[in-house]
Amino acid sequence: MLKDDLKKLGLRVRARPAPKPAEKPGKVAFDERGNAIFEWGDARLNEDSDTGERLRGKALSHAGLAIVDDDADANAPIRPNPKGLRVGYNPYESGMLAKPNRKKKVDLERLSKMIELQRKMKGKKED
Repeated sequence: MLKDDLKKLGLRVRARPAPKPAEKPGKVAFDERGNAIFEWGDARLNEDSDTGERLRGKALSHAGLAIVDDDADANAPIRPNPKGLRVGYNPYESGMLAKPNRKKKVDLERLSKMIELQRKMKGKKED
């Protein structure tokens, strides 16, 4: 229906070619000891030259990924990380670990002197 309407207007409709599935640069295989290794699909990718390194980089590149330099300024304040103590310690995203507010410690020696003094005062009032 839409195709007919477009033809009436003098426009042609052409089907878009389906995108080619991306060729995989290689596959994971296992050596004689059972260790996982990567086998390149093309012999040129095995070369130990600048060309081979460039081709390997191009084969493994992904359009959706990018390297971003996110170093913080030297004078930037440290960001707080409230979940750090509950979830676990990650040295790369630790931030400032906030310690929970603790109650002030009670001086037991001073407390015992106060209780002793109160008992003496009670004893004097009764006399």
